Amino acid sequence: MAQDFSPELVQQLSRNSTPYDDPLAKIDWSALDCAQYWLPQEAISLAGVPAFGAFDEQVRMRLSQYEFINFIDAGIWLEGLFMTRIAAAARHTRADLTSLKYRLHELREEAGHSLMFVQVMEKSGLPLAAPAPRPRLGNLFGRYAPMESTPFWLAILLGEDIPDRLNRYIRRHAQGVCPAIVQVSTAHLIDEARHIAYARELLEGRIARMPTWRRQALAWLLRPLLDEFLTLFYFPQPAIYELAGLYPGKYWARQARTCPRRRRFVRDCINPTLSMLQQRGIPLEWR
Repeated sequence: MAQDFSPELVQQLSRNSTPYDDPLAKIDWSALDCAQYWLPQEAISLAGVPAFGAFDEQVRMRLSQYEFINFIDAGIWLEGLFMTRIAAAARHTRADLTSLKYRLHELREEAGHSLMFVQVMEKSGLPLAAPAPRPRLGNLFGRYAPMESTPFWLAILLGEDIPDRLNRYIRRHAQGVCPAIVQVSTAHLIDEARHIAYARELLEGRIARMPTWRRQALAWLLRPLLDEFLTLFYFPQPAIYELAGLYPGKYWARQARTCPRRRRFVRDCINPTLSMLQQRGIPLEWR
């Protein structure tokens, strides 16, 4: 694997992860407030639906809270898959200590993120929905794709970059959003910037050496995975709407999925991710 990344960059990423900055200790949990929005209103899935403006503000606020909980619940699932693979690989990998060391930093940081997300759920005091159905293709990639393979790391890159775009949106539009939630999103994206940099570095040389037909095949393979990730992170399950007082949930979930404004919002969030892959010859698109 030595030819796939710059050891100097990975060593720098490890140095930047030391000392460990525990998110549980850095968040001001006393500021977590259910009387505030947890997402900017433009980021709420029904923001472009005509009825949204007529909703009582308490309904909009509660929907923002449940959508954020849905978002971090998806993060717990995805980070759990990644942590499982890192831990399993650590039992056998000794030849490349530079990479192993950084991946163990990632393991510690991903565990911290999941603990931070659980803390949000607990301290909110809100009743929780059953977890959304987990993406079947995402589970297959996460569990069975060879960890050193290009498809595995492309899936990791998508799984890290897609939610990171929403975290960055929250940070840029923090006015009116609960300060503790902004802190959670900021802590998450700071660590993820390193994780994404590592995945990109690992993939850069591999993709450059690929023939065109293989890049196109990868795009074909990744399209349904992209749709799964976007559904999981950006289009909440019906139970989320019902917990916010909107019935029937299936109707509102369908409204969000077909809303042109919501689809533009999602497209704007993920365009940098897709453009980065397209510039490297992987013609991945979301329709």
